Amino acid sequence: MSKRGVPMLSVEEAKARAAEVDIPAEMAELSVFRILLRHPPLAKAMERLLAQLMWHNQLDARLRELVILRIGWRTGAVYEWTQHWRVARLLEIPEEDLLAVRDWESSDVLGPADKAVLAAVDETLDSGGMSARTWDACARHLSTEALLELPVAIGHWRMYSSLLRSLQVPLEPGVDPWPPDGQRPDGS
Repeated sequence: MSKRGVPMLSVEEAKARAAEVDIPAEMAELSVFRILLRHPPLAKAMERLLAQLMWHNQLDARLRELVILRIGWRTGAVYEWTQHWRVARLLEIPEEDLLAVRDWESSDVLGPADKAVLAAVDETLDSGGMSARTWDACARHLSTEALLELPVAIGHWRMYSSLLRSLQVPLEPGVDPWPPDGQRPDGS
């Protein structure tokens, strides 16, 4: 159950509902989908965009994961940070690069493309969109398709952050929060 009282489906029931709306069974095992599948059409819509951005993306996977981790860090979304830390490590993105998203502006391990997309995240979170300067910086490193995906990805994972935090979606059993060091954005 989420801490806000939305009952989580059992894994078996979530998989059954996922099959009805053509969501992969492995997605139904995640806590967030075990809650979302209480509303199968909504879960399907969210999964469809998630699949596009994760597996059929034009935005480089490294940049996407840096974007997601920055959103998780800025918004205090433990589930988002924790899950995407794991995804990023599977992609073999070095831990030091991932940790650098916490204070990307002073990082000496992140490159110009990394910093351009992280600036886009911060500006979008702060003001709802990117400045012309940041857009141009991103355009120097991204294809047109990836550039179009960038604000969609930022909005998508910002939406997930809001959902996760509003419902207080718990991590899956046995998953430790805020890897690798347990540090949270509030410094605790």
